Amino acid sequence: MSVTNKATTTWRGSLFEGSGDVAFDSSHLGTFPINWKARSEGSDSTTTPEELIAAAHASCFSMALSNGLAQNGTPPEEVVTTAEVGFQPGVGITGSHLTLRAVVPGLDQDKFQEIAADAKANCPVSQALAGIEITLDATLA
Repeated sequence: MSVTNKATTTWRGSLFEGSGDVAFDSSHLGTFPINWKARSEGSDSTTTPEELIAAAHASCFSMALSNGLAQNGTPPEEVVTTAEVGFQPGVGITGSHLTLRAVVPGLDQDKFQEIAADAKANCPVSQALAGIEITLDATLA
C-alpha cells in the first residue's frame, strides 16, 4: 500500500521581505510560520525547510534503526535521535548530522555501530538526501 502525505505552503511577498506559513495537511498538526530571516539567521519561533527535513530525518532514522535492532534479536528499549541540518545562503543545504543515543540490552558496541551505520545509509530519508553529507555519532547507553 502506498501512502502520500501532504503539506501546503502559502508565501506572500519577495524572498527577503516576505513570509509565509506551512500547514501539515495530512496530520492536521497545525500551521507554522516560515521566512527567509529564520532560514538564513536562525530563529526559536519560526520554522524552516531545514528544520522540517531534520524532523523527517531523525524520525526515519529512528524507525530504521529500531527495525534493524529488532531483526538482530535485540529490540531497543529507547532510541533518541537528533538531526541537525545545515543551511548556508548561496550554497544550500550543507549536510545532516545525526546524534543517536540508544538503550539496547544485550548488544555489543561493534554490532550496534554496524546496525546504526546500516540505518543511516538505508533509511528512506537518508536515501532522499543522498546529495549531501550525512554523518552519525552513535552512543550505546
